[in-house]
Amino acid sequence: MFQQQCQHQCLYVIIGIQDNVKDSPETTPIYLHYIVIWFKVDSYPVEKYNRNGVNALQLDPALNRLFTAGRDSIIRIWSVNQHKQDPYIASMEHHTDWVNDIVLCCNGKTLISASSDTTVKVWNAHKGFCMSTLRTHKDYVKALAYAKDKELVASAGLDRQIFLWDVNTLTALTASNNTVTTSSLSGNKDSIYSLAMNQMGTVIVSGSTEKVLRVWDPRTCAKLMKLKGHTDNVKSLLLNRDGTQCLSGSSDGTIRLWSLGQQRCIATYRVHDEGVWALQVNEAFTHVYSGGRDRKIYCTDLRNPDLRVLICEEKAPVLKMELDRSADPPTALWVSTTKSTVNKWSLKGIHNFRASGDYDNDCTAPLTPLCTQPEQVVTGGASIIQCHILNDKRHILTKDTNNNIAYWDVLKACKGEDLGKMEFDEEIKKRFKMVYVPNWFSVDLKTGMLTITLDESDCFAAWVSAKDAGFSSPDGSDPKLNLGGLLLQALLEYWPRTHINPMDEETEMNHMNGEHESRIQKGNGYFHVPPHTPVIFGEAGGRTLFRLLCRDSGGETESMLLNETVPQWVIDITVDKNMPKFNKIPFYLQPHSSSGAKTLKKDRLSASDMLQVRKVMEHVYEKIINLDNESQTGASANNDKPSEQKEEEDVAVLAEEKIELLCQDQVLDPNMDLRTVKHFIWKSGGDLTLHYRQKST
Repeated sequence: MFQQQCQHQCLYVIIGIQDNVKDSPETTPIYLHYIVIWFKVDSYPVEKYNRNGVNALQLDPALNRLFTAGRDSIIRIWSVNQHKQDPYIASMEHHTDWVNDIVLCCNGKTLISASSDTTVKVWNAHKGFCMSTLRTHKDYVKALAYAKDKELVASAGLDRQIFLWDVNTLTALTASNNTVTTSSLSGNKDSIYSLAMNQMGTVIVSGSTEKVLRVWDPRTCAKLMKLKGHTDNVKSLLLNRDGTQCLSGSSDGTIRLWSLGQQRCIATYRVHDEGVWALQVNEAFTHVYSGGRDRKIYCTDLRNPDLRVLICEEKAPVLKMELDRSADPPTALWVSTTKSTVNKWSLKGIHNFRASGDYDNDCTAPLTPLCTQPEQVVTGGASIIQCHILNDKRHILTKDTNNNIAYWDVLKACKGEDLGKMEFDEEIKKRFKMVYVPNWFSVDLKTGMLTITLDESDCFAAWVSAKDAGFSSPDGSDPKLNLGGLLLQALLEYWPRTHINPMDEETEMNHMNGEHESRIQKGNGYFHVPPHTPVIFGEAGGRTLFRLLCRDSGGETESMLLNETVPQWVIDITVDKNMPKFNKIPFYLQPHSSSGAKTLKKDRLSASDMLQVRKVMEHVYEKIINLDNESQTGASANNDKPSEQKEEEDVAVLAEEKIELLCQDQVLDPNMDLRTVKHFIWKSGGDLTLHYRQKST
């Protein structure tokens, strides 16, 4: 049961360190090639609603379709036909982090997306599938720009690089052949958050935390100029058709109009109370639509700043706007915010401008909104904003933006129960159990849904008994189960490589003779995860290597990519079935001071951290107390020994009747295990110390 250890023996554990911290603007982030696994705990096979803020919009007026992309990592297609009861058409799932920007190209046939997972993706916009993934960027990709006349796309982000892509080349790429040589523009000193290119593809402008606008000629990749004036991050940029004028919106609260020919700011518009994050402009470049942190959306006449209209007030900060250009002048404006709902606001009557008073170029006087209700709504869903991992390190309580509480099972990758509206902290207290299981996963709520991360350093830390986990064995035994190992086996259940045992010579000979095939049970034999569960293999720094759904790992292409991607520590568990070793816990066992017994030589004992207190009590009774009694009274003369099982049962009963085990002078429950005692009661540095004494009769 126990192992004695040398008192000076040390155990060293080398842990892969995850570099999740963004470096200062002067240094380039270093990503460690340390593979981790993420998976999303879903409640539905298809997520039909935006679950978080919507970062990007694109409208296809020819097909009456709206594309939304945002912080839940999913791009969705919606019908904007108001007569359609359910506007949802399809979900485009392939990104693994926020989608920050999208552009429709090739007359609506192709969609390009940029994401915080460091990739740019190329999609068939009509059929909704990902055609290829571009991995040229080394950090979050925050912005895209599109030159319609040239079918040229630019991408930029936190790695300070701008890459130019020929869309016709991108559409010829495939999932397996997506290496492309591209032009790049360098010279930015800070992270890029906004990008614009004129339709003719002759000018490209970037905005960044550097607070300046940098301008290039994309045809030659030559730097043209640097424009100073903003005092904060430049969040939105627009160019007129010939690339002679530029509009910029900044977190400093201003909109600026720049003349690229004069290389200076020619007008500053102080319309908003807070940062300006989104801009749209009419075809003639005479009226700008703006929104941002103050939740208000204005239309301002660029020729006369005093002529402005407050179109509407949103319920959350505005992230993106998209003009419906099916008519001239535009008749509607689609708006997305940090909430998951997208609204369409009517612009009818907006051009009956009237002077709204002498504002002295500020907006201190209140305006009445043109619209109080949106013309059309794409309803969003609730996103998870708070979570608590319960002590069993298997179940999680969550709270969403509608204040609904839910109960999730990480091991089975599914929602267990919707609990409705209740006090979150009270429910946590209600479900508290004094049981300690080591941390073996981490949780991320960035997408508004539960994302679980497994890494080699602690994935296999948690062992539980099958009985405690609620699993029954056919033979009635109670084996010890490793939670991380079970989950990995379930996630890769469909991967053919996990179905066949390595063959020894005899087995291989029998197999060749057709006598039998050496196959084992798929998965772990205890439970399954939903087949639509997304699984992501990536580097610790956040870069995605491969994403797939559980059920697809049996496909020929997916299976091949898994062979190239799955790290050895996962193969050991899922393919070779080499379960990790049990966790050991060192401790000392001494008589309690109240027992009057002499302190023993301080031998360091070691046992599984799952060992129950009752087993230590049995050890004390059988090996210490009983031996003492026998040495004093002599051995029993009765030679009729009970069976071994009966003897064990007798020892267990007598131990609980006669022995008490204490830690920090607190009597221990025999059902507790050693790790729970150490975590909740010992609470000290150094090795756990337990004391025993005989119960008074």
